[in-house]
Amino acid sequence: MDILLNKRGNAWIMSQVLTIFVLSRVSIANSTVPANFILGDSLVDAGNNNYIVSLSKANYIPNGIDFGRPTGRYTNGRTIADIIGQELGFEDFTPPFLAPTTVGSVVLRGVNYASGGGGILNYTGKIFGGRINLDAQIDNFANTRQGIIASIGAPATLSLLKMSLFAVVIGSNDFINNYLTPVVSAVEQKVVAPDVFVDTMVARFRLQLTRLYNLGARKILVANVGPIGCIPYQRDTNPAAGDNCVSFSNQIAQLYNTELRSLVTELGANLEGSNFVYADVYRIVNDILQNYRSYGFENANASCCYAAGHFGGLIPCGPSSKVCFDRSKYVFWDPYHPSDAANVIIAKRLLDGDSNDISPLNIRRLATI
Repeated sequence: MDILLNKRGNAWIMSQVLTIFVLSRVSIANSTVPANFILGDSLVDAGNNNYIVSLSKANYIPNGIDFGRPTGRYTNGRTIADIIGQELGFEDFTPPFLAPTTVGSVVLRGVNYASGGGGILNYTGKIFGGRINLDAQIDNFANTRQGIIASIGAPATLSLLKMSLFAVVIGSNDFINNYLTPVVSAVEQKVVAPDVFVDTMVARFRLQLTRLYNLGARKILVANVGPIGCIPYQRDTNPAAGDNCVSFSNQIAQLYNTELRSLVTELGANLEGSNFVYADVYRIVNDILQNYRSYGFENANASCCYAAGHFGGLIPCGPSSKVCFDRSKYVFWDPYHPSDAANVIIAKRLLDGDSNDISPLNIRRLATI
């Protein structure tokens, strides 16, 4: 092989052979999506925060109760990204970047870079101390990419990335743990108008998504921000709303989502060969909350894992918390995050939903491109 690689013509042939070989090996799980790369926050973190010094962690009971042990996921079972991966045929969950076992050929099937507390803006989540914001997550992906190139060569790597799915689920913390943080919001909101803050987020996100494209990503799912005013934490920290969702929090999320949709359309039109899709998680979750009984839920307001607050939203889920008897009947697992049962509904609507849920393509159609 060394002799072949020293000859320019044969080196090109060898690179094509390697490309075919690698893609055939990593496509065993699924013929159209050889790898699954995930960037985001605690909604899709699979355990990266286990390995950093942070106040934002989920590697303790009763988190992961339906896994039989805590995994670092901020829910009782699987994240949305886990479920999507399973539906696409991956036998194993996409591993966290910081896990010591996420090395070698494992990364050829994808890596999860998400971090609880992370945001689009670098100062988001500073109240937690350690967290991996989106710029740093993309840095980590760039390092993975270089490692893959060193392993299988540039042509095979570019082919792999072109066919892979990239999911970016981030933005909620930029509101919940930044602009809307009680100790900060009273001051910041007087200085920075909501539309200015949103414009700042979108401008930063444009640069980040463009960088991801320049690193080789082509099939890119971008999730919007859900109805954050309806999470138990927001309900309990804004008692004036009574039993209703907090309207200002939802309004600023919708303001951001409108601009985000335009950004995703813009990038898809301007970045050659890209396939950007806009996942309307706000619409899906709002539908679940409005019609929760038709989805089989009994409670759409309170945390299943709770310790304090009318809605169980004042203290994060932890060892001293109580857990509801039937987790499948609750939309929310804890003050911030959906339950496994809710994540299943969200994931399946992103996989198979119409253009009202995800546009211009759902994930299954995106996978076939």
